[in-house]
Amino acid sequence: MGLTSETTVYVMAALAAVCVGLLVWSWPRFSRQGLWQVLGRLLAIGTTQVVMIAAFACWLNSSYQFFGSWGELFGRVETAPVGVTQAGDDGGTGAVSGVAVKGALVQPAGDEQLSRVSGLPTGPAAVNGRVESVKVIGRRTGVVDPAFVYLPPQYFQKAYQRQRFPVIVALSGYPGSVFNLAQHLRVSQTAGELQKSGRMQPTVMVMIRPTIAPPRDTECVNVPGGPQTETFLARDLPDALKSAYRVGHDASAWGVMGYSSGGSCALQLTMRDPHVYTTAAALSPDYRVKDDPTTGSLFGSGPDRTERMNGHDLMWRLKHLPVPQVSVLVAESKHGERGYPQTQAFIRAVKAPMRVASILPEHGSHNFPTWVQEMPPALKWMNQQLTFPQDVVTRHHKKGAVVADPPRPGPDPLRADGPEPTPTATTRR
Repeated sequence: MGLTSETTVYVMAALAAVCVGLLVWSWPRFSRQGLWQVLGRLLAIGTTQVVMIAAFACWLNSSYQFFGSWGELFGRVETAPVGVTQAGDDGGTGAVSGVAVKGALVQPAGDEQLSRVSGLPTGPAAVNGRVESVKVIGRRTGVVDPAFVYLPPQYFQKAYQRQRFPVIVALSGYPGSVFNLAQHLRVSQTAGELQKSGRMQPTVMVMIRPTIAPPRDTECVNVPGGPQTETFLARDLPDALKSAYRVGHDASAWGVMGYSSGGSCALQLTMRDPHVYTTAAALSPDYRVKDDPTTGSLFGSGPDRTERMNGHDLMWRLKHLPVPQVSVLVAESKHGERGYPQTQAFIRAVKAPMRVASILPEHGSHNFPTWVQEMPPALKWMNQQLTFPQDVVTRHHKKGAVVADPPRPGPDPLRADGPEPTPTATTRR
């Protein structure tokens, strides 16, 4: 039985009901005086409570997919097979849907989680687009991380068969999962609706979790002697996607977004790695990474600890380091969320050439209903920042490799300019 399967939930619920029944049935004999009777009462009550809590936890995990397997729950994480190397550049033909290619950095994955997501595109891919369930293999880090990839209808149309596309990486919070991004945040559904109505240019959406070593929360940090999360998200992931899909190779076509700690990660990646991501949208983020019981020691010890901590403090970076030429959007509710003062301070601290926009609703909470409302304006804003790639895939073979044409001058021919940004968004240069 899989950890997230309905069978597990039903079995645990039945077991909890049996425990309650046994407790009621056996209570009279435990009501007598004596040491063994007292111990029996404590054992019966404790066992029943533990089973009831476990049943509730299984139901909650099945609904939100915090942990995808028993191995993840107990910290046994899949690692990349020995000998995995960079896949050859085939122009990013999107051949993931077929048979797994040995050595490829993006491999097909099971559809167990994807099959439970509602509202995904169906029918011909050239008409409605497609969402693929894959696993991304980190060439440098050895990480194997599940992901969903939304490909717009244009990706499959003959007129666009040589065209590369912009890409937005969507990150879940902690513990989070790709299922949360697809089912509860509705990343691909929202992007598909915006693109279909012409309010967003055709864009590849990649849903992935930054929790690469569950159950530990590694944020977006390269932990000394531990998980290398930043390297995976800033180097391994882009390389893998470029090897498997027709996505832009220039950073101007790459954006990253997320909610909660995923939003914090999006800001961290864009400000620390502007050569990879030039645009970020952060829904209810934090602006400083710090240790807590779920993270353990993220920055190690020794004389470099303070420097590493400061490097992940965005307010410190804005004050002491050169400001990157990137665009970021932050979203926080004025009433109902605790991070509004910090968000205001961050907005005031941003200076040129960095640009900041904000979505600041009057009321909201740190939950999916609030983030779902903020998704359309956030995606439309990101659409206005990202450049549609000018390079195209060609079949000029040089020693067996596929070479892309150089960038072409002129305006973006395929950009779909949507309406003006939402009135709740403000921009500061």
